[in-house]
Amino acid sequence: MNAQEKIINPPSGWLMLFVVIAGLGAAAFLFISDMPFIGVPVGFLSFLIAMGFAAVEPNSSRVCTLFGKYVGTIKADGFVWTNPFYVKKKISLRAHNLESSQLKVNDKSGNPIIIGAVVVWRVKDTFKAAFEVENYHQFVSIQSESAIRQLAGSYAYDNHEDELAQLTLREGSAEISRMLEKEISERVEIAGIEVIESRISHLSYAPEIANAMLQRQQAQAIVAARKQIVEGAVGMVEMALDQLSAKKVVEFDAERKAAMVSNLLVVLCSEKSAAPMLNAGS
Repeated sequence: MNAQEKIINPPSGWLMLFVVIAGLGAAAFLFISDMPFIGVPVGFLSFLIAMGFAAVEPNSSRVCTLFGKYVGTIKADGFVWTNPFYVKKKISLRAHNLESSQLKVNDKSGNPIIIGAVVVWRVKDTFKAAFEVENYHQFVSIQSESAIRQLAGSYAYDNHEDELAQLTLREGSAEISRMLEKEISERVEIAGIEVIESRISHLSYAPEIANAMLQRQQAQAIVAARKQIVEGAVGMVEMALDQLSAKKVVEFDAERKAAMVSNLLVVLCSEKSAAPMLNAGS
């Protein structure tokens, strides 16, 4: 058997269609003329010729075999005529859109996550698609899910799980998608499939840990906000003390300076508005 795709260009079927119509007309005339011994072979030959017609749509193909042997693939669209004994298997060359199911896997840190992807693919080699695998649609689906599982287990969900990670599933979506496309392409090459695009369509923590992870992210956000507030407050206090001392508005000893710093930090870092207390005494 030929180990690679071979393109064939059969003749147009319109001429043979005229031959078939003429043959059927002749067979009918011979029957009417009481010459069935000639009309039967002519009619049978006309029906046999008609078995060779094939209509090929744009971005479609017909893989032809003769008694189990691969003959070639018809890719040119139109109405054609081939050997009537050819078995013509239709294989679409159009782009297919595969949306994987949402898979539950463990990331690199062992946390259960839910991940899904969209893969756009098409048949590039009709010989491999027809004869190298049993069902190329199912093959692409299974190999895509396998690649998604492997990729998800190789990286952490985000940097909170692995602070040293330079690439994570959540923040490196573009790079992860390129790696997924490469991984799937290598797996489905045996089936003559070309991967046009692949990208992560869904990514989240599994329900059993989603609430805990959300609380942790909220706590980290609060800590980061507090850190920024404290850094700003310290700068404002330092600026206030420097300007008061430079303009000699008031002279501070160490104890009064410490008290003023404490009061300013409380006012600047407090979540609620400060309520001033007026000293009415001397």
